[in-house]
Amino acid sequence: MLTDSERFAFTAHRIHAFETTGNAYDATQIDEAIETGDTLLVHAEGVVAVAMTWPFAITTAHGHLHSMAPSKDGDTLEIVAESLKVEPGAIRRAAEFARQLGFEIDPAVAPLLA
Repeated sequence: MLTDSERFAFTAHRIHAFETTGNAYDATQIDEAIETGDTLLVHAEGVVAVAMTWPFAITTAHGHLHSMAPSKDGDTLEIVAESLKVEPGAIRRAAEFARQLGFEIDPAVAPLLA
């Protein structure tokens, strides 16, 4: 039988869905319920992104959200995540969600996930 610690040993992850990437961007600026590292979904535009002050898309499509710059030699997911002030897991979760939806991962992001 599981103890209380074992039964509740999980981390919740929020996904916020929007009609447009413009709406998603605006919401990250004013909605206190959206936290840095949450996943943003704009299904109609094929976009999955990571919430932060400057939300960035994990997918090739990015709409009105930021896209990631190509990584430099020696960059790892941890280095890039730290520079963006997000947890590496936030990027991994968003990428996995995008893949599950059949969305193409941004070529700047894909090497970091390998």
